[in-house]
Amino acid sequence: MRVLVVTAVPVERDAVTRTFGDGSAAPVREAGGAEIHRAGPFDVLAGGAGPAAAAAAAAFALATAPEPYGLVVSAGIGGGFAPAAPLGSLVVASAIVAADLGADTPDGFLPVTALGFGRDRFTPPPALVREVAAATGGATGEVLTVCTVTGTAERTAALLTAHPAATAEAMEGFGVAEAAGRAGTAVLEIRAVSNAVGPRDRAAWRIGDALTALTGAFGKLIPVLEGWTPHDRNHA
Repeated sequence: MRVLVVTAVPVERDAVTRTFGDGSAAPVREAGGAEIHRAGPFDVLAGGAGPAAAAAAAAFALATAPEPYGLVVSAGIGGGFAPAAPLGSLVVASAIVAADLGADTPDGFLPVTALGFGRDRFTPPPALVREVAAATGGATGEVLTVCTVTGTAERTAALLTAHPAATAEAMEGFGVAEAAGRAGTAVLEIRAVSNAVGPRDRAAWRIGDALTALTGAFGKLIPVLEGWTPHDRNHA
């Protein structure tokens, strides 16, 4: 089974491919302007930042694949909600949630589903989530997809009020999940925590540690995937 892995930027892509070497594997093909690098069972591309770029890149890669993928993984670094996801830890999404897709109203934020259309979450295969979390030592919980990274305590509190099961936030997961869902392919999201969600403090970020954790996670992922068959798909 081949697995498509979609990251935002090349440094995240290289952290994944480094599992099998120095992280500089030559691209095997191009999809929508993004180079796809092959590393073991993973085809890895840096699709761009944000849900729109991630969805477009994943959709192109899925549509032009010479053979179907058995799984799509949104992967990279992200912010962790304290204390559930400390710096350098891993999070495996039990749900991939579009946290700011909807409408602002005088009574507060309404998700797109409350407006009567669309969807605001995908649920990866639960058994696979449990097995990946056990193999990697990652926490499980909701990973929020946002278009604007959280930078205040007030916004952090609002997100946790709306999503008490949230463990991390990033910018691409829901876009990747939309593409995978439309292709009928299972999706997973894995985040390595580089910073705490909240007021921006660049001096406290641990991007290098998070990238190292991401590399380690994909090495531990292979035995899980070898024993998994993609019979259970994503759920609303």
